[in-house]
Amino acid sequence: MTNAAVVILAGTDGHDNLGRLVNGLETAKEFAETEGDDVELIFDGAGTQWIPELEDEDSDYHELYQTVRDSASACDFCAGAFGVEDAVSDAGVVTLDDHDGHPSIRSLVDDDYDIITF
Repeated sequence: MTNAAVVILAGTDGHDNLGRLVNGLETAKEFAETEGDDVELIFDGAGTQWIPELEDEDSDYHELYQTVRDSASACDFCAGAFGVEDAVSDAGVVTLDDHDGHPSIRSLVDDDYDIITF
């Protein structure tokens, strides 16, 4: 059994960031599909900007996102800082504010999660 936290930090600008997003979603999907594994998908920093785009059914990556959406959460502070707080809330994505308004990576490490960033 593996515990993995996939953290999407890449913003929405540029082809390279799109590649990071897709690789992160594919990685989260692989863990989600493996029996006994637990995955947390966290959109943090500029990565929070992806949520409204991925929620759009016309997005090329909407279906991939849907395969891991139940594991998704977002940084509370960063959703506000990057102007997507309402979209994240409307999507029903849980926001995390464990450490000064941000997700606690330390608590994930303490819970034996491997942290993988994209």
